[in-house]
Amino acid sequence: MPLLTNSWYSTSDLAACLRVDASTLRRWRTAQPPQGPPFVTFSERVVMYSSLDVEEWLRRRRTVPAKGLNGR
Repeated sequence: MPLLTNSWYSTSDLAACLRVDASTLRRWRTAQPPQGPPFVTFSERVVMYSSLDVEEWLRRRRTVPAKGLNGR
């Protein structure tokens, strides 16, 4: 997967897309073990998220409800 040809999100950009607070993403990153989508740390203050990684992370978290026994 070529990482340089896709879009990248800053913490604040991704937080807005996911409709969570930026502090939530920071908490996920610093949790042990880390949670949330994969990220790249460029420096102490610059963390970026690959759009491809975020999409894959969202797909893995997706829940598709099963139909009931009567097809509803």
